[in-house]
Amino acid sequence: MSKGAFQQKRHNLIRMKSRLFYIMVLLTGRLAMNEGNKYSCSNYTQVDVDGVRCWMEVVNEQFKTENLSTIIKSVEKLERVLENTALNETTSIIVERLVAHIFRAEGHFTGLNISASQERVTSDGDRVANTTVKVHLPKELLKTNENNTIIFCMITSPEKYGQLGILDGRIVGLAVSKKRVLGLHDKVNISMPLQRPTLESQADKQPSCQFFNFSTNKFYQDGCTTEWKRDEGRVVCSCDHLTYFAVLMVSPSISESDREILSYITLIGCSLSLFFLVVTIVLYATQRGAGTDISLKVHINLSVALILLNLHFLPSQQAAALSSSGPCIYVAVLLHYSLLATFTWTAIEGFHLYLLLVRVFNIYVRRYLLKLSLVGWGFPAVIVIVIAIIDKDTYSRVTLHPSKTNGTAVEMCYLSNDVMKLVTTVGLFALVFVFNLGMLAVTMRRLKSLRTEQTSREKGRARRDTCTVLGITCLLGITWGIIFFSFGQLTTPGLYLFCVLNSLQGKSHCHDSHL
Repeated sequence: MSKGAFQQKRHNLIRMKSRLFYIMVLLTGRLAMNEGNKYSCSNYTQVDVDGVRCWMEVVNEQFKTENLSTIIKSVEKLERVLENTALNETTSIIVERLVAHIFRAEGHFTGLNISASQERVTSDGDRVANTTVKVHLPKELLKTNENNTIIFCMITSPEKYGQLGILDGRIVGLAVSKKRVLGLHDKVNISMPLQRPTLESQADKQPSCQFFNFSTNKFYQDGCTTEWKRDEGRVVCSCDHLTYFAVLMVSPSISESDREILSYITLIGCSLSLFFLVVTIVLYATQRGAGTDISLKVHINLSVALILLNLHFLPSQQAAALSSSGPCIYVAVLLHYSLLATFTWTAIEGFHLYLLLVRVFNIYVRRYLLKLSLVGWGFPAVIVIVIAIIDKDTYSRVTLHPSKTNGTAVEMCYLSNDVMKLVTTVGLFALVFVFNLGMLAVTMRRLKSLRTEQTSREKGRARRDTCTVLGITCLLGITWGIIFFSFGQLTTPGLYLFCVLNSLQGKSHCHDSHL
């Protein structure tokens, strides 16, 4: 008998055993009907394989008769049943739309690959026909010589889960018995087949890997990235934790054509900005009195920070594509540092403007420029060092949106920790934005008061005042704040304004040097 025929015969016997067991538990009362006309099984704190099959039969029947909220509660119970299953060997259980694989890890764990279809599931490397899910679990999942149980559960129900926009109505559950797995550096990879959507209702949608939170009954993207490999007809979910996952077909916040145009605008704009920033440094350095003019020196420091930012932003994708992680870590650290330095020197520009326009008199500070430099260059360095100490692996490759041409994910080198990214980048800039917005208001009020004191012949300078306000707006980084208002219907136009104005910030600095 061939291996394939043997496997098919074994599969048929398993299915027959499943049906006989189901009839048996109905007759013996282990599977009983309660007052709510729902199936229930025995205690799930410590169960054997037959107990698992009982619960899988319950959930399978509920998919046919119950509403989605009831099914979700039963799936949560099934997860606990699987985690508390007592067995001595790897076991697979299939009950119609439910497929479970309980892997008993012993000795040195080097990782695990699971392949599953609706008829078969295996982790021994054998080929599975019509594979619907492939899972790679990293060796980081278990400690050395940690004997534990890894649980895989696949549930397919297009009629129920399809209501939530889940691809093929399929969810995949992963867990380790009596262990909560979070913050994996080497992520779990889940691969599912996905051809280009053929339905008109899904033509403008794209896949999004998300996990289900049983506490809120909602899907979230945190800790998961999506890579749609169109040429291979599959989508790969990479997540840093274990739970129930699904691929949702969602409408993108911006279209692929807009995303591609914005990428070109950013690339060309940043290249031009880099050129004009270098010209700005030369112009500032050659101006008369540059050696004693504090304002010019503050401008030069901000220009240097922007040059560093552009120098490390432009090659970030190329560094992420390299096989060696060293260049990517270097670019990620310097990119984050230069971005923080840009924010800090932007705030210093606002502070210096405050001294010139509000304080006016008695503004002499001993070693003023040295103190500003310590803050402007030292403060970002402290943040970067602290982050590196807390999590040395956070500076790494970060997956962005999928490419339009081949569907592969676009990667860059930056902070991979979302919390640190939010606090150090968005949080710091929010403070700078509010402060400098106040300085811009003070500047405009000051200009208005000066204009009212001028004679009617001098009122023709309104155009120059407008240019001054626009220059100060760029100098204080106010244009960066457009990103705070880029949501809803304003998402696409807001992103276009953000990319155009900020990628050409170097040109505005060059223009300011002539004023």
